[in-house]
Parts: sequence; C-alpha cells; structure tokens
Amino acid sequence: MTMGGCVEHNRAKERADTPTIVSLNPCTDAILAEVAVPAQLLAISHYSHDSSASSMDLDKARIFAATGGTVEEVLALDPDIVVASSFLAPATRQAFADLGVRVETFGIASTAHDSKAQIEQLAALAGNPDKGDALIEQIDIALDAAAAQGEPLSAVLWQPGGIVPGDSALVSELMQHTGFASHSAALGMGQADYLSLEQMLTNPPDVLLLAGDERAQKHPALAELSGTKLAEFDSALLYCGGPTIIRAVERLAEIRRQAE
Repeated sequence: MTMGGCVEHNRAKERADTPTIVSLNPCTDAILAEVAVPAQLLAISHYSHDSSASSMDLDKARIFAATGGTVEEVLALDPDIVVASSFLAPATRQAFADLGVRVETFGIASTAHDSKAQIEQLAALAGNPDKGDALIEQIDIALDAAAAQGEPLSAVLWQPGGIVPGDSALVSELMQHTGFASHSAALGMGQADYLSLEQMLTNPPDVLLLAGDERAQKHPALAELSGTKLAEFDSALLYCGGPTIIRAVERLAEIRRQAE
C-alpha cells in the first residue's frame, strides 16, 4: 500500500471507529477540535472562521470545513451526530429529527465546573474520553497557575456594546479567580447592563478591561484616569469555556501582574 493509501486507510478507520460530527456552535467547535480526531469533525460553524465571532485560533479553525448550519448543508455532510446550541430553532431541530439525524444540544457554561462537565460529555460523545480528560487537566493546570494571592483589585470588564457581565457569567468567575472584584456589580449593575462613559469617569475601578470598540471605550478621557490601569481584553475570550478558559485566565493573570 502506498503512503497516500495508508493515510486514507487510517482516516477511514478513524471514521469507522468513532461517530462523525458536525458542530453548529462556536463554543462546541472549540472543544470538539480538541477532543475529536480530525476525520470525525466534518464541519464546524461558520462563526469559528470569522475573527469577530470565533473563540478559536483562526489557523486551527480553518483546518475544518465550515457550515452555515442549514439542514441542507448538514445533510450533504451526512454526519452521525449534529452538535448544536440549546437555542437551536425548534423547526430546525424537528427537521433533523424527521430525517433521522441525531442532535445533541449544549447550553452556555456559566462556571468552569460546568464547562468541564461539557468537555466530558462531548469527549464521550466523540468516543474519546481520554482526550476530554487531557483537556480538563490542561484547564486545571492553567487555573492553578493563574490563581490570585492577596487582596482583589476592583475591575470593570467593558464588553462590546458598552455592556458589562453579570455575576453568573463564566468570565466573571474567571476574573474573581485571578484576583479581580467586579466593580460594576458593586455599582449595582448586572448582566448586559450598559455602562456609560460618564459612569466610568465618575467612579473608576483599579483596572478597566476593554473588550469592545465603542466610541466611549476609546475616549481620550480614559487615559487621564491616573489611578486606573487600562488593558485590552480580546472579545474572543468572553463567552466560551473549554480551551478558551486557558487563554482567558492566562491573559487575566498577566493583566493582574501588570496592574500590581
């Protein structure tokens, strides 16, 4: 058998031994890229090929085909399983059911514990529990390394649209873990509340994490806040768990060190 024939034979064997999957959600895309073998993951969501929406490294995301998520596109790929958000449109889910396509849905992980549970579920779904265990171990190592010592610094995470996260958001838990106390929560603000420039200038935090490009977030007056450290925070780190946790806590720990 030629070398090319060996490669094709091995890929065919991988597909035969494990279910093929299409992922329609950027957060499950990132996890499945780690816990599935490449031949299994027939396509990921088109969001993961978009720098403004992906939580993955784009070079890694573009190893995989992308799909817009229509029933017709997915059927053409002929997967064993479709993995989607729990917000999948009921009509789309019913269409898959009518066609005999297995669908598994996953919600938004609001804690690191929830995210690790999702990793276990997706790895089991892919038939590769060892890969899930390995990813969870990497996350635990990153969390341990980024754990803060000493008193927390007050911080605002100013997200796209000028909003702030609530206490139940995963990124809020990661901020607390790395030594930041939510300044927006102390001001009585919750999930997706809008934070104005005036509020920021009147009552600034120790650290301002800028994760958006709204006009107010680029205002020169922010640079005049002598007691506030300004730091860029990639919006790709805001919403997903899985391997994104590793990058998020590493960046937050770096900002904490710089602020100190």
